[in-house]
Amino acid sequence: MKLRIKALALSFLALSACDEFLEKPPLDSLTDETYWTSESNVRSFSWGFYTAYFSGYGSGYTWGKFFSGETLNDDFAPASPTQFRRTVPTAATSSYWNFTYVRKANIYLNRIQTVPMEEEAILHWSGVARFFRALEYHDLVKQFGEVPWYDEELSETDEETLYKPRDSREYVMDRVLEDFEFAMENVRIDDGNDGQTVNRAVVLAFMSRIFLYEGTWQKYHNDNTEKAKEYLEASKTAAMELINSGAYSLGNYREVFNSLNLTGNPEVILFRHYEPGILTHALNSYNNMEPQTGVSKDAIESYLLADGLPIGLSPLYQGDQGIDKVMANRDPRIYETLVTDELRLNGIASNYSTTGYSTHKFLNEVIKDEPEGSSNLNYTDSPVMRYGEVLMNYAEAAAELGTVGGASLTQSDLDMSINVLRDRPGVMLPHLEVLGDDAAVNGVAYDDPARDPGIPSLIWEIRRERRIELMMEGFRTDDLMRWEKLEYTDTQENSDINRGAWIRRVDYPELQSSVTLTDGEEGYIIPATAAVSQRLFEDPKVYLDPVPLDQITLYNQHGVTLTQNPGW
Repeated sequence: MKLRIKALALSFLALSACDEFLEKPPLDSLTDETYWTSESNVRSFSWGFYTAYFSGYGSGYTWGKFFSGETLNDDFAPASPTQFRRTVPTAATSSYWNFTYVRKANIYLNRIQTVPMEEEAILHWSGVARFFRALEYHDLVKQFGEVPWYDEELSETDEETLYKPRDSREYVMDRVLEDFEFAMENVRIDDGNDGQTVNRAVVLAFMSRIFLYEGTWQKYHNDNTEKAKEYLEASKTAAMELINSGAYSLGNYREVFNSLNLTGNPEVILFRHYEPGILTHALNSYNNMEPQTGVSKDAIESYLLADGLPIGLSPLYQGDQGIDKVMANRDPRIYETLVTDELRLNGIASNYSTTGYSTHKFLNEVIKDEPEGSSNLNYTDSPVMRYGEVLMNYAEAAAELGTVGGASLTQSDLDMSINVLRDRPGVMLPHLEVLGDDAAVNGVAYDDPARDPGIPSLIWEIRRERRIELMMEGFRTDDLMRWEKLEYTDTQENSDINRGAWIRRVDYPELQSSVTLTDGEEGYIIPATAAVSQRLFEDPKVYLDPVPLDQITLYNQHGVTLTQNPGW
């Protein structure tokens, strides 16, 4: 069953506005008694969760989470950088402080128990329901920290539960872990149509992602080594089970992102399928015909050289004065991600980049000149969860565990994760090695001169590998959030995230006069030149969003204090 399945006429059981949170379904022909009668209907109801959590490349002119060029990170250099939130929202909305999908998952879980099915089916679908509830709570906790935990359908008369205070972050994430553990034990290994439905591999992959996030958050933000260890163990265990299953492997890197059909791709655990004229998107077009938010100088310089060393140490590095020099002897993933034979500059190329560096990671060359390759008519399939990410989750969880009382990172850990990525066909980089507490290549320890001094060498290199492997896939902002490293996104403190390619104006007579260079007539492109456009990281309160004011007032009217997040 394709992920393009349209929403069922079950909205009365699924989604409602905040003020309709507890309304009962209408008394028409579609009722609990007439709907919850077969496993087929239970399966159909699950499709209503898919686009919420498995958006892929989005639809129409949206891109899902991919190519997040305007978000708060250091991978991109936009002309007008996204700013940190400065004000507290007045009101909750359909996408802010909203528990609709929690309610939907709880209704789903409750109704599953009433359907005439075998016990195995009830357990499987209960696991699916709890999996989706866990995904929603992870999103809520990422955004707000502490939120009220609901594990049952509420009645409009149950004000004590409806207006209860926020539960602690640890309490909620412990319940999320319980949901994942139940799903891991009960969701089917194979539920048909691999890559298009939730099965145990999907559960394990998301478990590795979510508890890597929460384990590192607990370490870096809360200094809670006990919880960090517990959650990192959960991440590592989930990733290890998927690795040991032998069900997935790595093939061509770029084919994961620009294929017309991902069915059978050995790396893809879950994907969203697109069809011409039925369900389409615009990301292929953005990588081909349109102006782009360019990759930053900072991101370019994070790519290793072919000898496995960073630019500050490798004799293979030729410098950055010219695209040929920039791209010479680099980690081959840079060639799969970026256009390597030209700079695309404003005034010269209609599909220019703000930095001159353009991307083609998501571009399918077969359709790029056809109508389906332009506008919002693209139908390349989108990965939702892939094995490459799971390998990175394992490597980082294993490394971080050694810092919070768990087992130390071993060479075996790297060999079953990062070095599998480096052995990918077409990549073949030297292996990352453990040498005491240091990173090493070919038996020689090294220390990147650009390393953040607060980050140990091995963890720095694992983070670099993650950045490169997952470039433009929507992870970088979340990674900086959980590492407590949003200062990297400050365009004044980290000027290289507001820099592009090095050029000489005399070499490009048609270059727009609005393109500013660091040294006047030559130098690095500066995408954001206005002082008011600079993104400044000034207050750590932005690691969590504020609770909307109307909710605090509403709770007060019911005699309950809904606390605001620190600093807001």
